Amino acid sequence: MSTAYVPQQPHQTSAGTPPAEPPPVAPHASEATRLLCAGTYLDSAYRDKVIEELHLNEQRIVAPSLGFDAARVLAHALRARRQELTWAGAILGLWVVGTVLTGGVLGLFLGPSLYLAVAKWVRGRGEQPPLYRRVPAFLFRWWGRIMFAILLIVVVIAAFGGSDDSDVYGSSYDPYGSSGLYGDSFSDSPSLTDVLFPFDDLGSLIEPWQAWATLVLFGLIALCIAGQRGQFARVMAAELSPQRFPDAAGDPAERADGQRFQRLKDRIRLEQHAPMIMYHEGRPFCGAGAAYETWVLAVELRPDEMKKQQPLGNRTVLEKIRPLLEQLRLPAEYAGNLGRDRLRRLEIDECVFLPVEGLRRREEAPYTPHAFEEHRARAVEEGAEKRRHFLRIRVGGWEEELVVTVFVRIHTQGRMLMLEVAPHVLTPVREDFKNADRTAHRFRHNNALGKAAWAVVRVPGSAAGSLVTLGKGVAYVWRLLTGGYAGALPDGPAVSVRELGSVTAGSLFQEMDVLRYLKSVQDRVANGVRAALADSGYRTGEFVQKIVNISQGGVNIDRVEGSTFAVGSHASASSTSTTTGATAPQKGTRSDGNG
Repeated sequence: MSTAYVPQQPHQTSAGTPPAEPPPVAPHASEATRLLCAGTYLDSAYRDKVIEELHLNEQRIVAPSLGFDAARVLAHALRARRQELTWAGAILGLWVVGTVLTGGVLGLFLGPSLYLAVAKWVRGRGEQPPLYRRVPAFLFRWWGRIMFAILLIVVVIAAFGGSDDSDVYGSSYDPYGSSGLYGDSFSDSPSLTDVLFPFDDLGSLIEPWQAWATLVLFGLIALCIAGQRGQFARVMAAELSPQRFPDAAGDPAERADGQRFQRLKDRIRLEQHAPMIMYHEGRPFCGAGAAYETWVLAVELRPDEMKKQQPLGNRTVLEKIRPLLEQLRLPAEYAGNLGRDRLRRLEIDECVFLPVEGLRRREEAPYTPHAFEEHRARAVEEGAEKRRHFLRIRVGGWEEELVVTVFVRIHTQGRMLMLEVAPHVLTPVREDFKNADRTAHRFRHNNALGKAAWAVVRVPGSAAGSLVTLGKGVAYVWRLLTGGYAGALPDGPAVSVRELGSVTAGSLFQEMDVLRYLKSVQDRVANGVRAALADSGYRTGEFVQKIVNISQGGVNIDRVEGSTFAVGSHASASSTSTTTGATAPQKGTRSDGNG
């Protein structure tokens, strides 16, 4: 069975006819949504973050969901947690009941399980933890493994009747005699064996039936661990498979009971794709990804004596830019019916950023079409501080795993034109989430021995792990009941579940696509602004000076990094050290010297 997912290619059409593109994929059915849903079953830390942001903190407005559906990710996060709590309860129950049934023998293994849990906590979740974490984690982990192995050997020996010395040597056997070679002078001194194996006398205290009961319980615990993994594999082959995932109505996670979940699901789907963006003051672009070379350009509006001046407002400039951006959707003439490019699905809309401060209830956010139109009409010509209007250009590549969004804002005041361009990039989904199909397929098609080996090695840490899982569940319920989130004042989004599930950087191909999308959009924005200035009777000389002319129509956007992009059909570009008229990019933005 193949697990590779290959996007559908456009069919051949008659010559001169544009290629027939498949219909756009709805956000709830996108590949990015499917992989994030799978990630909630694989990573408990990610799942807890999703639930905390979207379910616990119900006063927070959801971050914009570009190319995915946060409500469906929440649905699977809650379902994955219910399944994990059920299995954790069963496993911990076997440990507790087994400890009683075996007369405390099974309880001896709780010590090694605790050491393994401490080792995991000390190491942390980082891929490359510092040395002061790795060394103690290594010691805790291997000490727990050694203790568990020694105890297991003792139990196995006891199960087969090998713990009774009389069975081997006889009850009266004394290899050296009562006053043998060494006499009694060293009878009370511990030997090296006693130090390394302190459980040497434990075998004589374990009855065979206790040992066998312990081994049987270990088998049952391993079956539970394998059953939990098998349930994940079945989910990936059913509702989270590429074939069935687009059917949201048939997804069991969507039909989950719970008034709170159903209410929040509807609220999230109202907010996440709305053009009205309610934001937190400290995180205005939350959900759009990492800032990518943000820049601001200011030019003075100087009348051209050879032309008649026309009113130049913000809307006038935006309307010059929009048609040029829309032309990016057209395939090359020579490509015929072979053209395929994500720019053909470039999305252009207008959005208004509005601070969430001042609202008394989350439901008061102005998401109605009438309220948005009113805010847009007033914000488009404002100088803006808290309320800001942007032209938003979005390109979703790699099946919505790579999302490039460019926010463009124009403002004219005091015979000055300010151009703000804020590109943001959502990097692809995490590698382990993308490998969820392979992970499930490998486990599902493994033989019985392989599944047993996978589960057995996870038995030692299952007691502490299940206890931690149930403890987190109890703590969450306590916070839900006592935190007062339902009556809290509305707040902007703190994190984006899409950003939490993203890698730090994409592949070289994906980086090349990011640069191509950004260059194409920035080229058209610069052309549109220059055309608006010229058509309204203003000189473009200062604009050209701020966007230094390189050669044959090529230009260099004046940024602190000295990065370049070209304008014009035969343009070329190179770097310059000029920095006048531009602001520094945001801290932590990407800067690679390519516009």
